[in-house]
Amino acid sequence: MQLPQEFICYTSQLFGDERWNKFLKSLEENPTISIRFNPWKYKQEQLFDDLKPVPWCNQAYWLKERPNFTLDPLFHAGVYYVQEAGSLFLDYVLRQYVNSPVLALDLCAAPGGKSTLMRAALPQGSMLISNEPDRRRANILLENMLKQGHPDVLVTHNLPHDFNTNKWTFDVILADVPCSGEGLFRKDEGAVKEWSLANVLYCQKRQRKILEDIWPCLRPGGIFIYSTCTFNMKENEENVRFIAEELGAEILPVPVKPEWQITGSLLNGWNKPVYRFIQGITQSEGLFMAVLRKKGESSCPVVLPSSARKHAQVNKLIHLLSDGNPKPEQKGKEQIPTSAQALSLSCSKDIYPQVELTLEQAQRYLHREALFLPMGTPQGFIIVTYKKHPLGFMKNLGTRANNLYPKNWAIRSL
Repeated sequence: MQLPQEFICYTSQLFGDERWNKFLKSLEENPTISIRFNPWKYKQEQLFDDLKPVPWCNQAYWLKERPNFTLDPLFHAGVYYVQEAGSLFLDYVLRQYVNSPVLALDLCAAPGGKSTLMRAALPQGSMLISNEPDRRRANILLENMLKQGHPDVLVTHNLPHDFNTNKWTFDVILADVPCSGEGLFRKDEGAVKEWSLANVLYCQKRQRKILEDIWPCLRPGGIFIYSTCTFNMKENEENVRFIAEELGAEILPVPVKPEWQITGSLLNGWNKPVYRFIQGITQSEGLFMAVLRKKGESSCPVVLPSSARKHAQVNKLIHLLSDGNPKPEQKGKEQIPTSAQALSLSCSKDIYPQVELTLEQAQRYLHREALFLPMGTPQGFIIVTYKKHPLGFMKNLGTRANNLYPKNWAIRSL
């Protein structure tokens, strides 16, 4: 891998010889593979061999080798999510500081890994707004959140200042901001080609605009989690200092164990608690995270799911993609149930007959192929399952069955 010379000069000095050499060696190795089980769908099945627990996240594991997730129906059923191990540190952070129901925002959420984790880690009774400003990426986020199936998640497509305009306030905000992507070099050669010092400075400027736009939406006393997938101090320590000194926040410590090999700040003389994952040192890709508390005491009541939904409807939220309660689609005089309903934890499925599929049948269903349902299957809408986990709907017409799996979710190739 040919690294940019400016990156080599800056980052080798930042890391020091020992960390730099370990980082260089890691670039020639395969990325680590980790997954996190969905606590509301996982039934303690033996799905993978040689699982090694990720110690900073509940129900998360490293895999010895990468299987073909695309061909696993349980992946599409939302039973687990493939997620980089460093980003799983968010679970540990949330469980340290969030112990009662909250209204939380994941500001830049696509493709959805941190949002699915947040809803699993937040206390019962919480509501999560999972937002993605980029429209194309918002569609990916919507699919992943619907497959996870938790009802107390609103999926939105808004710019940061839209939330301030609509008078939203949150107890917890995660800003996993767009960055120069230095921590992705091992996984994405495109990130290497796009890197430049000018882009680092552009990202820092963009990040501060995002921070200034969303900061008024955090309640006094609220928790703000700032993260990037890059290493440099421009986008990390300098932005954390900007939040603390210019916006008004206290930087919070998170107790970590030495054996986790999480690196702190690399800025000389700066002893504030921040957390840096460096591939070759921690068993992960690159990540930076800091936790802050906004100064002041909040007098606002907690917004629970029902009132959050009402607030979303009243204020329109400009681009609300899902209110957490999937509904059938009206086609002519008929209401067609959606795959999102079959995958949702809140929708009653007892009114529909269910048909269990084999692995081959389930793969063909996800490919949107026609299937022959067993003799005696009632006519009408049928939920198809794999290992008792719903995948979606078919409509049994007797002589044939229509596959209702969404076209934009379908497996492209078997």
